[in-house]
This record gives sequence, C-alpha cells and structure tokens, in this order.
Amino acid sequence: MNMLFFQAMFMFLFCLYVSPFLNNLETNQLLKPSSMLKFKLASRHVHCHSAPLWCAPCPGTPCRIAARRGRRARSSFRASSAEAVDWDKKPESSKRRRKGEETGLEVLCDDGFGSVTVKDYLEAVRALPKEDGGPPRWFCPVDCGRPAVHNAPLLLFLPGTDGVGMELILHHKSLGMVFEVRCLHIPVSDRTPFGGLLQIVDESVKYEHALSPKRPIFVIGESLGGCLAISVAAHNPKIDLVLILINPGTSFAKTPVQAILPLFDLVPSNLSVTQAHSFRYLIGETLKMAMLSIQNDSSLQEAKQKFLDGLSSMLTLSTDTVVWKLKLLKSAAAYANSRLHAVQAEVLLLVSGIQNLAPSGEADRLFKVLRNCKVRYFRNQGHSLLMEYDFNLLTVIKGVNMYRRGQKRDVVLDFLPPTFSEFKKTFGDDFKQFHQLLSPVMLSTLQNGKIVRSLAGVPDKGPVLFVGYHQLMAMEVSSLVEGFLRDKKAVVRTLAHEAFFVGNLGTLREELSLFDVVSMYGAVPVNPINTYKLFKRNEFVLLYPGGVREALHRKGEVYQCFWPDKPEFVRMATRFGVTIVPFGCVGEDDFLEVVVDYNDQKNIPYLRDWIKTFNEDLPTIRETVVGEDGNQAVHLPAVLPRAPGRLYFLFGKPIETKGMENLLRDSKQANDVYLHTKSEVEKMISYLKRKREEDPYRSIVSRTLYQATWGASAQVPTFEP
Repeated sequence: MNMLFFQAMFMFLFCLYVSPFLNNLETNQLLKPSSMLKFKLASRHVHCHSAPLWCAPCPGTPCRIAARRGRRARSSFRASSAEAVDWDKKPESSKRRRKGEETGLEVLCDDGFGSVTVKDYLEAVRALPKEDGGPPRWFCPVDCGRPAVHNAPLLLFLPGTDGVGMELILHHKSLGMVFEVRCLHIPVSDRTPFGGLLQIVDESVKYEHALSPKRPIFVIGESLGGCLAISVAAHNPKIDLVLILINPGTSFAKTPVQAILPLFDLVPSNLSVTQAHSFRYLIGETLKMAMLSIQNDSSLQEAKQKFLDGLSSMLTLSTDTVVWKLKLLKSAAAYANSRLHAVQAEVLLLVSGIQNLAPSGEADRLFKVLRNCKVRYFRNQGHSLLMEYDFNLLTVIKGVNMYRRGQKRDVVLDFLPPTFSEFKKTFGDDFKQFHQLLSPVMLSTLQNGKIVRSLAGVPDKGPVLFVGYHQLMAMEVSSLVEGFLRDKKAVVRTLAHEAFFVGNLGTLREELSLFDVVSMYGAVPVNPINTYKLFKRNEFVLLYPGGVREALHRKGEVYQCFWPDKPEFVRMATRFGVTIVPFGCVGEDDFLEVVVDYNDQKNIPYLRDWIKTFNEDLPTIRETVVGEDGNQAVHLPAVLPRAPGRLYFLFGKPIETKGMENLLRDSKQANDVYLHTKSEVEKMISYLKRKREEDPYRSIVSRTLYQATWGASAQVPTFEP
C-alpha cells in the first residue's frame, strides 16, 4: 500500500512539475522518408557524422574508431542541404542557378510559411520508427530545398530535451530559401553527456569555419539547445557565430523540477511514465494541438475519432530516460550559465510571454549579461514558440537586421525582400484597419501630363528616386510602401533616420515592434554610401529632404517644406542616370493636430533633458546645415486626433537625369534641378489640397456607407483628376 501511495504521489508530482517542463520528450526515432516529410542524413556513415563522435554505449569516452570514420566522412558532411538530400524533381539548370545567384529572391515570393502546420508535425512524429540507435547526428530536411540566395549562410538547429530536431518543420521552407539548414538529432536512447554533445557541435562549427572563414554560422537553440548554443559560442569567441536562443533552459536551477529531482532516485527505473509527444509544457497545449486535427471536420463522429487519435498518440518513457533528460538539462544549464561572460557572438533572445516554470526576470538577466544581445518578447504565444501558427522565424530574423552573408551586415546587399506571407500578415492583418482609416488615393502623371488614378506614370524599372514631403510622424510611408508592392510588385527602399536602427531604444526589446517592420520592408539608414549602393543596384529609393524637421514639424507648419539649401541628391542621381520622381502627399491635417511641439517641450525641464539625452546617443545628421533646416532633433510631439479624412498621393512627371553629366560639373544647373524638384512637390501639394474638396468620399462616414453597400474590398471612388 505504501509503495502504491508513493508511486501515485510521484506520478502526481511528475504531471504537475516535470511533464510540463519537458520539451516534447518522446521516443522519436531516426528520421526516415515518409509521404509527408523526408530526410536524409548528411553523412554516409551510420555511426558518425563529424569527427569526433561519441558511441551511444560509451557516453563518457570518445570512440577512436568513430573518430577515424568521422574524418573520412567530413567530405559528405560539408555537402549542402540541396546536395545531401534526394530530389523528387529534376535539378535546375546551371543557367537558372546563375540567374538566381544574381537576382536572389523575388519580391512577394511564396516562402511556404503556413503550408505546414502542427498537424503535419504530429503526423510526421507518428510515422517515425519506434526503435532508434546510434550517436547524435546531423540531418538536412528535404523541405528546405536549395537556397535561393547566393552564398547562403549555414544554419545549425539544436533541439530541446526531446532531441528529435524536427521543431523547425513549420519553418523549413522559408528558412531553406536563405540558409543551408542542418538539424541535430539526438536519439531518445542515447546517453551522450552534455560534454559529448558540446564536442560534436563544437567540432562541426570549427570545421565549417575552416572551410568558409568569412561565412557566418547561425545557431538556433531551443531549451537544452539554447544552453548548448551558448556553450559553443563561449568556446569559439573568434568564430563568427549568430545565436538565436528560443526560451533557453538557463533557468533550470530556479524551477520546481530542481527540488523534486532527487525523488527520482527512489523510483524503480522500470516504472513507465506516460508522456504525450504533443505535451508542450502544459496539458492545455496537448488539447490545443489535438483540436487542430478536427477544426475543419463537419461530421461530429469524425471529429470525435480524430480527437481521440490525437490524444492516443502517447508514448511511454521509462523513468530512467526521464531522469537522464532532466539531469542532462541540469548540467547544460549550469555549464552555460558559467560561460555567459565569454560569449562574444551576436545573440537574439526570443522569449514567450506564457512561459511555464520560467522565473520572471530570466530574459532581463541574459540581456544584461550577454554583451551583444537583442530581445524580442512574444507575450501572447505559448512556450513552444516554433509551433505557433503565426510565428515566422525568418520574419523575426529579418526585422532585427541580423541576417547577413558576410562578416558584417550590408543593409543593401543582405536585404531580403518581403515574401507574400509577410505582406499578407503586415497589410492584411496588422495595418489593415489603419490603412482602411487612411483610404489612400494613388495618383500619377503620364508623359503627356495626364493625371490618372494608378501608378502607371511611375517608371517600372529603376533606378528611381522618389522625392517628396514628409507628413506628420511619417504616417504616409506604410501606405506608399503597400501601394508599390501591390501595384508594381516593387520594394521602395526608404532612406530613414538612424533612430530606426540604433540599439539603445527600449522598443528593440519588444515584440516585433514598428522598428522591425521598417527594416523588414527595406528601410536603410540615410547616408551617401547607402544611397550610392541603392542607385548602383537600380532600386526604387524614397528620400525626404526635409527629414525629421518635416515629419516632426511645429504647430502651424503643415505642408511646409524644410529642405536644405544645397542640392544633396541631384549630383549623385545624375551619376547613375537616376529618374527623379517628385511627389506630393496631403491628409495629415485631417487626422492629427499638434498641440505640444518641440518649442513647447524645450521649456519643460524634464522633457528638455530627455530630448537632449536621447539625441546625444544618435548619429549626427546634417551637422553642417545651419538654421532650422539642420535642426533634426528627434522628439515626440503631443497630438490630438481629428475626424478622419483621407490620404492623397500624386506622383509628378519623371525628371530624367540620364545624359545630363554636365550637372556633375555645373553647380548652378544642379541647383536649378533641385529647386525645380522642390517646386514640383509644392505644386502637387497645392493641387491635392484643392482637389480633395471635390472628393465626395473624403469623410470616413461616406466611405463606410459606400463599402457597406459595395463590399469591404471595393475601391472607394474619389475626385476626377
């Protein structure tokens, strides 16, 4: 009776503390081809992948035979994800590959995100064999395919305590477009200690670095894998590593599991512990994932059966396996915490808001200890962040400006254009209501001078420089970017203030903030070097000569252009034969009204000190410009909302600079072009202010009634140009 009571209490404590803590711990086995997901080991050898490896029967001793085999297998380990897998389709021609190397990704391409769900993950796990052996090894997911970008960096995924390495399945296609992806698989029966796992990854990292010293290596670690990634980075401070830590297990010592771990020594080793492969830290996660299999079923009987099938996929683990996994995580956390000070690599820390057994303040602790760390919080996501349907890992990497193919990130050359799924989420979900409120009207001028409601008057190919008026708080930029993506399938590279890219802002620790969206859609710091590179690549470039002075203007300065006296952009545009397109934009006075401006804030001691301190940390812009045009102090004006009106754009007749090399030598002619461009912008602003009075749908009330009649997707009419 006492033994039964003890076992019952043990199972209760296990379900309460340990089961939620384990990261998808199940007897997942060596990955084999299936109808849904196929894998092929990157190594031809069964027992070794990279030298040296560790034999499963001898967890504490390196196997010399495996090490020698590993050295012979290194050539196969170097194979890319495309070369290490079996292709179902014919390989691309060399001509097509060369074209892909030159052009990279297409704008609004299909990245495959959303085509694979948690349901597919569960089906793939069920298809795995029940017996697995051998040491830990790398594999290349077939879904990743061949990278679409030239000289793609290497990405190593280190799994959590489950060791399966399949947690990236929702992201295989999107990551495979820009990375060479390899995942570590740790068999459930493997007893390699943390030191052995560290040596496997460490040897692989050193070997890859020796082959391509200038290529960065991205290391993604979840839970146990996060501790492993930190340790590898500490061992290799001179290797160019980029760490992405997803809910790392560094706080294990502070969890309730640490307190009850000694109780496992009193439990028979053959006692079975039931653990669902869908147990993602909470029982609620299990039910949630099981419900995914029935969400599209109309038949109650079929829904019931599929729900039961989802819960019946529970496997049994011995207590010995559970104890081993917990002790492995304990040793990993202790080792990683002792090496945090030695990490020199870039670090991106992704933290879920709904963290189970994670002490508060762990993310803040890591942020303060790690030297080069960025943090993103996902407050409404579960602990299994990689399994969330609306979490796109590639989008996060792009937003924080951490993707690069060389030793240093180039904001122009390393830019990845937005994919269709990103465009759909940004402008179909996140900014949908905001743009419905603005209801932007896009007008352009044809060569014959006719104004049409479309972007037909805008050149289809670059290089093109759009020069215009910056509205209050840059409220027009997102509408302009969306319009060109939707109508021209072109990315407008905005030359933005340095404040969007520096790392001293608190917003850099928030959940995919506005600053990340700006970077994701091609904005770069405004400076001559970036402008030169963009023109050289025939890009669409957006420039606001008025800069911060216009975007954060004072009271009574609506639609006033604060351009510098010198023609800052004309000569560089002439050197590349850039087409200059002036444009005007009006509508800010129909939405916002400034009530406390910069002049008012300078008279408030607290705000004055804050503005001074904040701007001291920013790079100086236009320090040589004298007067109000050079006053680029970043601040936040207090505004009041007004009855929503409408946003209007008018792109003027293009100004060709090709063949006008004389502008490079004649400063007077260059200044004339500059003044002509400014005059065109002011004329278009006056035109739009006058013509909007004729718009019967300028008011949000009339637009709402129109869309209620003709549908929400119907284009609302405007004035006749």
